Amino acid sequence: MPSAGAASFRLAPMSRSICGLTGALLTLPLLGLGASWLVAEPLALPALLLAAIYAWVWLRFRPTRFVVRPHALEIIWPLKRREIPRADVSSVRILDRAALRAEAGFGLRVGAGGLWGGFGWLWTRRRGIVQLYVSRLDGFVWIECVGRPWLITPEQPEAFVAALSEGLSPAEGAGVSRSR
Repeated sequence: MPSAGAASFRLAPMSRSICGLTGALLTLPLLGLGASWLVAEPLALPALLLAAIYAWVWLRFRPTRFVVRPHALEIIWPLKRREIPRADVSSVRILDRAALRAEAGFGLRVGAGGLWGGFGWLWTRRRGIVQLYVSRLDGFVWIECVGRPWLITPEQPEAFVAALSEGLSPAEGAGVSRSR
């Protein structure tokens, strides 16, 4: 629950294509368990392993909420939390797919992908490693900060950008730009 002066944003709902891919992937453990019951018992172990991996992705890779506090941006997962001090954030902006390609270039995901979105790292040709927590293929928010940049998809990206950019100093090269 956010405290006074905090703005909380859930991870955005999945885009249609990610939702479809997630639905297809969720059937795999069920099909494996069904096949193990009907055909061969040894198929149960891979199905259970796959279900355990899915649970791990849900609990440790997929964030549930982004909370903008006066002193920090807090990213909340079911089993962990991470804070980025607001002083470490230099800029935040909304990107569409074309602007993301221009910013980062070619990229390869390292982590979980397809199931509920893409989570983990994105290795990019132009920017190196980017922290990646997206559930949509639009409404990307790029956060420039100390260390690696972050690419996220919060619900209400415009309100998130406005909340996080509040207090950033244009004199220090910080600010909000909206690439659409």
